[in-house]
Amino acid sequence: MSGDHGRHLIETEEAARAWIADSFAPTTRQLDRLDRFAAMLAAENEQQNLIAASTIPTLWVRHIADSAQLLALDSDSAGLWIDLGSGPGLPGLVVAILSDRPMLLVESRKRRCDFLRAVASDLGLAHVEVAEATLERVATRPASTISARAFAPLDKLIGLSTRFSTESTRWLLPKGRNAVKELALLPEAWQRMFHVEQSRTDAESQILVGEGTIGAKQRGKR
Repeated sequence: MSGDHGRHLIETEEAARAWIADSFAPTTRQLDRLDRFAAMLAAENEQQNLIAASTIPTLWVRHIADSAQLLALDSDSAGLWIDLGSGPGLPGLVVAILSDRPMLLVESRKRRCDFLRAVASDLGLAHVEVAEATLERVATRPASTISARAFAPLDKLIGLSTRFSTESTRWLLPKGRNAVKELALLPEAWQRMFHVEQSRTDAESQILVGEGTIGAKQRGKR
């Protein structure tokens, strides 16, 4: 993965596009897909509440770059990426546009799943799979990366999803302003898995980045 991985805050739509171009060297087709996804997201938001309407004028900063920064925090890998509570496909669809990683979008709400499938079909993202189910009902499979943008409190999130993790699984969990606070509430063994990264798109937001899995003994020490 190329580009500047400094921590300059991305504050404008122009800066968001420039950062994505510098960080991922996207093809013209990938950029067209990002534009198409942004347009589909804004249009669908009039039919169902996917994102805050106030964020549409800054959609590239608040949603496209905000999602892409997770890919920039991941190691280069071809393994399965599972996006929990994917909602409108953030970050999952953005990652799927910018990479060929097999992507599993887990979302329990039918209308949102319909939208996810429509986008994947429209953009020709054959490596995207949509699991229309609660996470508890999704078949266990090993994930190279697990992301969750707004899924559940941290302890619940890890408890529900650890069965998909391995010793090398990468966890990418945006937690806004409460990242450090949520991390401090975890058992010590869990805390050691994670470190905190500053968000590129919000000076007050942070991302929990972890590696590994929670064993049965560790789960029992909560």
